[in-house]
Amino acid sequence: MALTTNQQLEKIVPSKIREMDEIFRSVEGCIMMTMGEPDFGMPENVKEAAIAAIQSDQSHYSHSMGTGEAREAVAAFMKKRHGLDFDPETEIIMTTGATEAIYSALFGILNPGEKVIVPSPYFPLYKQATTTAYGETIEVDTSETGFLMTPELLHQTMAENENVKAIVLNFPSNPTGVTYTKEELTALAEAIKQYEMFVISDEIYSELTYGVEHVSMAKLLPEQTILINGASKSFAMTGWRVGFIAAKKQWIPPIFKVHQTVVTTGVTVSYAAAAEAFRNSEADIERMREAYEVRRNICLAALQDAGFSVPEPKGAFYVFARIPEKFGTDDLTFCQILAKEARVGMIPGSIFGPGGEGYVRMSFALATDLVTEAMRRVSMFVGK
Repeated sequence: MALTTNQQLEKIVPSKIREMDEIFRSVEGCIMMTMGEPDFGMPENVKEAAIAAIQSDQSHYSHSMGTGEAREAVAAFMKKRHGLDFDPETEIIMTTGATEAIYSALFGILNPGEKVIVPSPYFPLYKQATTTAYGETIEVDTSETGFLMTPELLHQTMAENENVKAIVLNFPSNPTGVTYTKEELTALAEAIKQYEMFVISDEIYSELTYGVEHVSMAKLLPEQTILINGASKSFAMTGWRVGFIAAKKQWIPPIFKVHQTVVTTGVTVSYAAAAEAFRNSEADIERMREAYEVRRNICLAALQDAGFSVPEPKGAFYVFARIPEKFGTDDLTFCQILAKEARVGMIPGSIFGPGGEGYVRMSFALATDLVTEAMRRVSMFVGK
């Protein structure tokens, strides 16, 4: 009898984002707008906290839910910034980045065959995690509603599907950069409230908004929301792998079982660094946010002048732009030629699901002079 592996994993493909990134990195002099990777170093006080943790031999296991210090810092941060009340002892799990948080949350709630609504375009991990957990993804094209899930779309989707267990919301959004106003989110929350379903609310970009206040779904729909966030984007700490899940305590035990089985415990030094970030680095958030907004504005002006159709990103550090009509809708070919001829790397929008065809995603989380030069190259390329 031949050996076999988990057949469910045959439905999973390696990250197309990273695949494209690797291809374009081989182009000499290419300006990489492919990855959502802050170009800033993490705050100096956070570095000092990490060094102090190492020097004091904080190199041993922590509690499986994360150190008490880290969970308390997260709880205080979420209370101060977003008016949320979570018990650090029973309602917060520190995770290995938001990625693990997404997997643990979905594995913790799904039974085989249950369905998860994912507004599209979306970060591919949501579908991969749902599939791995033996769930089914319902992709809802939001390209006609400003890349936002609306109450009407939700009701239509629920009428057409049975066995729906959850909806994944990501705002501000990767890849589109759009986010909800308080009024839009309140209306959506009222619609979701009519159904017995979870909301997996990925708010990892919550601190990076432009001209709009972030409102958490956990504030509007606390009994149904499993909140995901972390230190990666707000504090430029992607490599420290610190995320967290926050939810009402009745939903924590099954998610914790998944987390503990997969991770056992996170990195103690990372928790020490993150605790300092959540406690004392709000000024650094604002410093980086202001820089991102400048870069966003550079991209918007240049792309609009070059003939791209660009929904205004109100958060995160991405622009999701429809390529000019003369190039058609083949976003993959457009990105390949752009990298080769203009030496600018972007991600094809079709990678992010229905509604992304004919778009490109670009990250402006790189130095301002590089953003400016990239837009100059794109403008010249389109002008040809």
